[in-house]
Amino acid sequence: MSIKNIIAFRCPDCQRGDLDEDTDSESDAIFMCTYCGATFPIINGIPRLTALENYSESFGFQWSLHQLTQLDSYTNKKISEDRLIRVTTWANLSEVSGDILEAGSGAGRFTEILLKTSARICSFDYSTAVDVNAKNNNFSDKLSLFQGDIFNLPFHDNIFDHVLCLGVLQHTPDPEKAFLSLAQKVKPGGYLYVDNYALTWHHWAQWKYLLRPFTKRLKPETLYNLVSNIVPKLMPVAKLSKMLFGRIGRRLMPIVEFSHRGLSGKINREWSILDTFDMYSPEHDHPKTINTVRRWFKKISFEEIEIFYGDNGIVGRGRKPLKNN
Repeated sequence: MSIKNIIAFRCPDCQRGDLDEDTDSESDAIFMCTYCGATFPIINGIPRLTALENYSESFGFQWSLHQLTQLDSYTNKKISEDRLIRVTTWANLSEVSGDILEAGSGAGRFTEILLKTSARICSFDYSTAVDVNAKNNNFSDKLSLFQGDIFNLPFHDNIFDHVLCLGVLQHTPDPEKAFLSLAQKVKPGGYLYVDNYALTWHHWAQWKYLLRPFTKRLKPETLYNLVSNIVPKLMPVAKLSKMLFGRIGRRLMPIVEFSHRGLSGKINREWSILDTFDMYSPEHDHPKTINTVRRWFKKISFEEIEIFYGDNGIVGRGRKPLKNN
């Protein structure tokens, strides 16, 4: 089995050797470290460079059920593309080139948009969502997928022109450590783009944080069945609450609802179930203040730093200096 390896993988165990495909393996295809000899399985054509069982189980589960829900090609809306452009300020996708690392791809909603660029894309997820991404994006020749750990990235430092991480940092055990790990892979003159849930004054009054201590302990299947039964019944009430009370009305309900995005009834229902499940299921959910995200970028001495409130909380972007000061 031949694997597309757009950027050379470094061993995540010893951090010294490169990974080569072992074509002589008598069993399943594997990658083997040229230095320490560690081996990593290749399953469904995708290298698995981390433990297959980890805290991201709920994400693999949700994307297996909602493979298409958030794809622009499925909704016929530019929801993902518009969000990506607001974060990156890329005026013309086709003019974006170089190498891009996408951290935490999920089902590939942003991968689909990144493939409109002229860049080579390395995309990974900690969960088995990488399998869904592969199906959604047809194993594009510009795309290299792997299952990996954001804290232990299988690359040398300073090699990517753009590193992108949307909707992920808050779901890691240590968002700042994850951020710093990503920053190391940006080449001098390259850019880092991230977002993280916002920590605001009304944070602890949200239904999500009141219920999560209980819901995150449920089996994903149990929680999903509960959510998929409750959400459709509450959607009309949630829609009315938003109409009457605006943004405050959105916080009065224990579910999310997306009629304001102009989605069809079917897709709105799918997206509402998906995002409500996504609120209550993750092992980790760590919102941060805007000053915290600003401190992260200053800590790594990036330039052209911009920090602002975006679609999914706090957005941060910056450029790694060409020379160390």
